[in-house]
Amino acid sequence: MAKSAQSLVIVESPAKAKTINKYLGKGYTVKFSLGHVKDLPKRDVAVDVDNGFEPTYEVIEGKRKLMQELRQAASGADAVYLAADPDREGEAICYHLAEELQGKRKNEGPKFYRVMFNEITAPAIRRAFEKPGQIDLRLVDAQQARRVLDRLVGYKVSPLLWDKVRRGLSAGRVQTVALRLIVEREREIRAFVKKEYWTIDAHLGAKKPPAFDARLIRRNGETFEIPDQQTADAIVASLDGARYGVQSVATKEKRRNPVAPFITSTLQQEAARKLRFSVKRTMMLAQRLYEGVELGEEGSVGLITYMRTDSTRISDDALAEVRSVIGERFGAAYLPERPNIYRTKKDAQDAHEAIRPTSPARTPESVARFLGEDELKVYRLIWMRFLASQMNPAVFDQTTIDISSDAKDGTRYLFRATGSVLKFDGFLAVYEEGKDQKDEEDEEIKHKLPVVAEGEALKLKGLKPEQHFTEPPPRYNEATLVKELEARGVGRPSTYAAILSTIQEREYVKKEGGRFTPTELGMVVTDLLVENFDDIFDIAYTARMEEELDEIEEGKLNWRQALAEFYEKFAKDLERAEKHMTDVKRLEKPTDLVCDKCGKPMVIRWGRHGSFIACSGYPECSNTRELTVDLPDVDKHDLSELEGDAEYCQNCGRPMALKKGRFGTFYACTGYPDCKTTRPVGGQQKKPDVPLEEKCPQCGHHLVLKSGRFGEFTACSNYPKCKYVKQKTIGMACPRPGCTGEIAERRSRKGKNFYGCTRYPDCDFTAWNRPIPTKCSECGHPYMEEKYLKAGPVLQCPNPECKHKERAVKAS
Repeated sequence: MAKSAQSLVIVESPAKAKTINKYLGKGYTVKFSLGHVKDLPKRDVAVDVDNGFEPTYEVIEGKRKLMQELRQAASGADAVYLAADPDREGEAICYHLAEELQGKRKNEGPKFYRVMFNEITAPAIRRAFEKPGQIDLRLVDAQQARRVLDRLVGYKVSPLLWDKVRRGLSAGRVQTVALRLIVEREREIRAFVKKEYWTIDAHLGAKKPPAFDARLIRRNGETFEIPDQQTADAIVASLDGARYGVQSVATKEKRRNPVAPFITSTLQQEAARKLRFSVKRTMMLAQRLYEGVELGEEGSVGLITYMRTDSTRISDDALAEVRSVIGERFGAAYLPERPNIYRTKKDAQDAHEAIRPTSPARTPESVARFLGEDELKVYRLIWMRFLASQMNPAVFDQTTIDISSDAKDGTRYLFRATGSVLKFDGFLAVYEEGKDQKDEEDEEIKHKLPVVAEGEALKLKGLKPEQHFTEPPPRYNEATLVKELEARGVGRPSTYAAILSTIQEREYVKKEGGRFTPTELGMVVTDLLVENFDDIFDIAYTARMEEELDEIEEGKLNWRQALAEFYEKFAKDLERAEKHMTDVKRLEKPTDLVCDKCGKPMVIRWGRHGSFIACSGYPECSNTRELTVDLPDVDKHDLSELEGDAEYCQNCGRPMALKKGRFGTFYACTGYPDCKTTRPVGGQQKKPDVPLEEKCPQCGHHLVLKSGRFGEFTACSNYPKCKYVKQKTIGMACPRPGCTGEIAERRSRKGKNFYGCTRYPDCDFTAWNRPIPTKCSECGHPYMEEKYLKAGPVLQCPNPECKHKERAVKAS
């Protein structure tokens, strides 16, 4: 390790820099890059396909000043240690930093080293700097291949969607496949036909309590189905007066083994199941725990190992420490003779470790006062899972009782009851993995069975026939979608947060009850892309591309060769799609409706917000109406709270009917088109406009206070001839360089508040949180954003690589 007092260390974030600086001491200056410093420019594709897919990288806008500071720091150093995260993205960051800091004088100036560590602790940092390495160009090539692939797909396919569907849409190599899974599941649900079936349970009493239920499973030695009530009633009638006796009793010991420590995907799934955290939030919180948290006098400490990993490997030091903690806290009975070793999948990077606490002795209770509420929840989850993974199995006694009964007609029926009793809790003393659905094991634990003997007569207390229906597969939630993507080899766990965020931001899917439902837009986009790019957006093909990226990383495949093979097929699909992709904007579907203004047929067309009904006489007649479905098409469970007295229109007195449009269920007057009164379910009928004294600055008519779907707003009374809407400014100039607009409070189509520039669409500045004209003291970002936490209001830097927080000072 270089001992010079002139060593420069560069990491990604301020938090990581602060923690590492504590361990390195005075001989080092630690700076941060705030993530990637170079990328493909947004203005064009920036990939020369004819020149071996050569990418053109540029220093990211906003990072030029930072790079100048890093160049100055490097010029006075004897050695530069590049310490970005230990993965492909980290390797690419280091490569681009070295490229920019060395310039053309590679043999002059400081020496460049690559240092990697899986945890930010004193021993790990010391080991990394004792044996620094060089940048691994294979990892850089793998990252570059993925970046170029995604850029080619995004920049070549997205313009087709802009042209054929609507502006602002995007297509992604992996995001489209994730969307496809959601759309295919939705179609599977819609096509599902429920099938009726019945079960019959016998409620029985033995010599000893408790009474228990046994389910009918066989008739004359064979399994069978009970399809309807008539069959169920016939069986119950035939068992009238029958005797019941224990045919056999079997008890066996059953072991449940602990699960492996977390890898990225399993942490994402478990945090979604148990904490209801999104994948994005889970990774953000884990990043904080990894980079370092202030622990009072101890200073900044990295609490967990690196959180982007697919390896279940545990270091020998960590195994020794966790076994010591288990022995002290739970005793020798809970500690296996040898450490539990878990199989890692074949393509995992075993240089990494599983996600675990950097010190198992640091309990959640001991760090609770230093962590935010959600940070503590994630740390506790990781700590418990790691301890449990190195404990003994739980042991159950599983009992199965078979009961026979002879019916009047000579038919022999067999009933079965199964129950489990926990004999030794083992790892369950600490942790039990969540489940997406209940299984037989859960049912067995619920059932408490009496002690019975073979041949013992049982007393029937009642027969309970029950109707059931088969159920369609459930819609994906974040946990099950991540599980499915990983199982199919699509994407990598480190990319799942971005994928799930993108498909929601693009309004391809929406979350209902925590589960993903594709929007009409999502289904249209999926159909167009799958129809025209059947290979590129094929699930198996996408998984194969991930394998090729792994092969590039391992040095088995040249990245340019892999891209050439991909592009050969992609170019042909692209050429065909440009000629033959359906133009949804111009598509018209006939209906049985007639325009109430001109008498011409009405058709279904596609617009900014999806399908709507319009007059076929457009542009001479611009009559439109919302595309709705009547009550029978609305799910019953969605309307259970709507039943009650009949609703009548306040304007004309006719009955109101329940309809379903693209914004959900609503009441509409049955007198349409003579009366167009509507109101949302559970809401009041639309308020009349309130005239104001203020004049419209565009046409001179009076402004009015109107009531819309998302509340009150001020607009011109001359609508639709004048579409002026008064914007609610917040007294802050737009922070975009060269923009003369102001920041105004606005609402999205979903009714969520956000802040945007008054010069939109010339300026597309937006922020979900209220911008405050205060510079970030950490990274110099031109403004902060106001957020409200349980501890009170704070100002947070919107720079994703900084996220600096400070307490908001209230104006006196």
